[in-house]
Amino acid sequence: QVQLVESGGGLVQAGGSLRLSCAASGRTFGSYAMGWFRQAPGKQRELVAVITSGGTTNYADSVKGRFTISRDNAKNTVYLQMNSLKPEDTAVYYCAAQTVPRNGLGFGGNYDYWGQGTQVIVSS
Repeated sequence: QVQLVESGGGLVQAGGSLRLSCAASGRTFGSYAMGWFRQAPGKQRELVAVITSGGTTNYADSVKGRFTISRDNAKNTVYLQMNSLKPEDTAVYYCAAQTVPRNGLGFGGNYDYWGQGTQVIVSS
């Protein structure tokens, strides 16, 4: 069983920055692929960014150049640095862990554990 706890959400003005953190339990965090997803009101959950166990990253087109995903395996933590925030980034952000390796990191159904989510609100 893996527990994921997100933090760092809040209210920020457009153009501002936030850093989300996701702390994971488990002794083999370094072997997990990790993802950040978000869900805005009335919309489907969507991928924001992923990072593999080897450190390879991938981003949704809408956040490329503005968001950076990273991980610190010594701290069992994955981060999402969000810069140049826009009102359309407003959503609940969730981190997810894929503990059993398989393809399709862009699909939420391929993740095994989820955090409770943290709210991000970007005001215009």
